[in-house]
Amino acid sequence: MAVTEQDAARALRTALSRGGEWAELFWERHNVVTLTLDDNKLEDAITGVDQGAGIRVTVGDRGVYANGNVNDGDDLLAIAGRAAAAIADDGGVREVTAISADELPRPSTVAIDPRTVPIERKVELMKLANERARAFDPRVHQVTVLYRESVQDIVVANSEGRFRKDRRTRLVFGVLVTAKQGDVLESGYKAKAGTEGFEMLTDAVVLETTGTAARLAVQNVAAEPAPAGTYTVVLSSEAGGTLIHESVGHGLEADLNLKGMSVYSGRLGQKVASDLITVLDDGTDPGKRGTQAMDDEGTQTHRTVLIENGILKTYLSDKKHARKLGIAESGNGRRESFRHLPICRMTTTMIAPGTSDPAAILASVKDGIFVKGMGGGQVDVVSGNFAFEITECYRIRDGKQAEPLRGATLVGQGPTLMSEIDMVGSDLGYSVGTCGKDGQGAPVADAQPTLRIPSVVVGGKVMAQA
Repeated sequence: MAVTEQDAARALRTALSRGGEWAELFWERHNVVTLTLDDNKLEDAITGVDQGAGIRVTVGDRGVYANGNVNDGDDLLAIAGRAAAAIADDGGVREVTAISADELPRPSTVAIDPRTVPIERKVELMKLANERARAFDPRVHQVTVLYRESVQDIVVANSEGRFRKDRRTRLVFGVLVTAKQGDVLESGYKAKAGTEGFEMLTDAVVLETTGTAARLAVQNVAAEPAPAGTYTVVLSSEAGGTLIHESVGHGLEADLNLKGMSVYSGRLGQKVASDLITVLDDGTDPGKRGTQAMDDEGTQTHRTVLIENGILKTYLSDKKHARKLGIAESGNGRRESFRHLPICRMTTTMIAPGTSDPAAILASVKDGIFVKGMGGGQVDVVSGNFAFEITECYRIRDGKQAEPLRGATLVGQGPTLMSEIDMVGSDLGYSVGTCGKDGQGAPVADAQPTLRIPSVVVGGKVMAQA
C-alpha cells in the first residue's frame, strides 16, 4: 500500500480518540539490495522489502509509540488503536487539523533508479574491482567488495495537518583490501557513496575507488610505525570530516544538551572554537550520503550554522527538543526505520572552508604529522575527549610530505582542539559513513578543509631514547 491523505487522517483521528493531544504517523517502504564479494566469490546476495508504520501519541511530556508491518489501511488503524489505548487520557477527543499535502524540493537528482539495473551489471562492477585490486601488487592478500542500494519511500503526517513524502535513494560501493608483508597485515578501505542514482557508479569511479583502497593497503604494510608524541598536525581535506563529526557534532545534538550530557551544554552564545572555525550541518548538500528533503518528522532540512566564527549559535534539534530548549527546529529528527522513534542526528556536518592555501599550510610546518585518512574512533560527549584511528598519514619534514607511517591515533579534547586550530584551508573534502546512536544507524557525510593544529597528541609506537 501507499499511504494517502485520507489514510493518514483516519489513522490520526483514531490515535487521538482516547485523549491524546498530538499524534504523528511515519510510514515507510524500504527496498534494499546487499551484495558481498569475498575471496573471489559472491558470498552474500540479500534483497528485501520492509514496509511498516509507527504512530506516536503525546499528552504533555508523556508519549507512546506503536509500530508494526502494514499491508493495508486496516493494519494502519490497528496500530493507531494500540497507541490510543496506551495513552488513554480523560482530556477528551481532540480534532485533527485538515490534512494538507505539500511538495518539498529534492536536493539530490536520481537519473538511473538502481532497481532498474540488472543484478548482473552490479556483480560485473564488483568483479572488476576484485580483479584490479588483486592485480595491484603481489602483497595484496585479501579483497572484499561491498555493494548496497537502498530506496526508501516515506510519508510523515501529523495532527497539525502536515502530510509530506520523500524518496531517498542511497548507494554504497566499498572496497576493502588487505596486504601482507612478512607477519604484518594492514588494510585499506575506500567507498563511493551518495544519494544519486546508479549513474554515479561508472567503471572509472569503481577503478578509482579500488585503486585507492589497494594503494593504502600496500603502503601501510610497508610503512614504519608512527612515533608517539606531541606534534604539529596538518589534517588534509582528504581526511574528510570524521574529526568534526565525532569530536564536535555529537556534542551539538540537542537531546544531549538538554540532559546536560555535552561539553557544550548551556553554552549558546559563548566562544567554543577558534575565530577561524564555522561549523555547519547541511541536509540539502546535493548528492551527499546524509542528504534528504526532510527529516523523519517531516521538517524540511536546511543549512544550519552551529558555530559561527567560534561562537556557538544553536544545536541540532528535533521537534521535541527544539521546543524544550526554545530554539528553531533544524530538521535533524532522524530514525533508522518505522520501528524507532526519531532522535537528534547529524546529516552532512562540516567545518566551512577558510582562506589559506592548503599547500601553504603544509609548507608552514617544519616537523609534524600529515593526516590524509581517518578511520573510526571514540568520543566522550560529556568531557569532549576523543581518540581516532588514522588510516593514512605521513611525516612532515621541512614543509613537505615525507615517509608514510602506520598505526597512528589522534588523541585530544574537542573544544580545546577546535580552539587551537590556527590555519583553515580554502578546500573541502568529504567522507561518508553510518553513524550509530542509541542503537540506531543513520547514513551521514562529513567534510572539512585542510586544517593546522599547532600541538596535538599522536598515539603510536614509543621510540627508544638514544
